[in-house]
Amino acid sequence: MTDTPPPAVRVQVGGEELTVRSELPAEYTREVAAHFDEHLRHIRSRAPTLELYKAAIMAGLAVTDELFRSRRTDAEVAERIATLTEDMARLLPPAKRAPRAGGSD
Repeated sequence: MTDTPPPAVRVQVGGEELTVRSELPAEYTREVAAHFDEHLRHIRSRAPTLELYKAAIMAGLAVTDELFRSRRTDAEVAERIATLTEDMARLLPPAKRAPRAGGSD
């Protein structure tokens, strides 16, 4: 069995055409590159004299900030859903309640 490399996808980032190899769908890879490029263009428009590699680092930090904020929001929503589920379960008659995992009522 031969190991074939993942398919190549051509993307534009920072005005450069790059070839990215990824197991993910080509359209997804293009969307990811476009999202990063959008951040890069925004930073370069606000600081046009900033060196490209520094702008790329700043764009990477901005995308990472988005990820962390999204994770935090997801965790807060999940916690709120769990609390509401528990509150709603208490309103049900005991015979209608599902058994709780890991504990007794």
